[in-house]
Amino acid sequence: QVQLVESGGGLVQAGGSLRLSCAASGAISSINVMGWYRQVPGKQRELVAIITRGGSTNYADSVKGRFTISRDNAENTVSLQMNSLKPEDTGVYYCHVRATIPVDPWGQGTLVTVSS
Repeated sequence: QVQLVESGGGLVQAGGSLRLSCAASGAISSINVMGWYRQVPGKQRELVAIITRGGSTNYADSVKGRFTISRDNAENTVSLQMNSLKPEDTGVYYCHVRATIPVDPWGQGTLVTVSS
């Protein structure tokens, strides 16, 4: 059992910043990778950034240099600092995990809206 709760979404103007957080609870020792995906209605859900327990990261090309993912292993939280936001960053952002046991890998999502 793993539960994921996202927070930090909101409405910002282009060029602004937001920080998203995801808190995991339950079988947290089973989690190897945590990350963020985003989705716009009618579009495929896409990877934004991931981070391993050891701190290795990968980013979508569209967010490199603007977003930073971090992880607090002690608290089993993952954060996404989003700077220089663009209207195309608008979407529902979902926390996601990969674990060594079967889990529901998705959080409920938090809405990010970037106005032009």
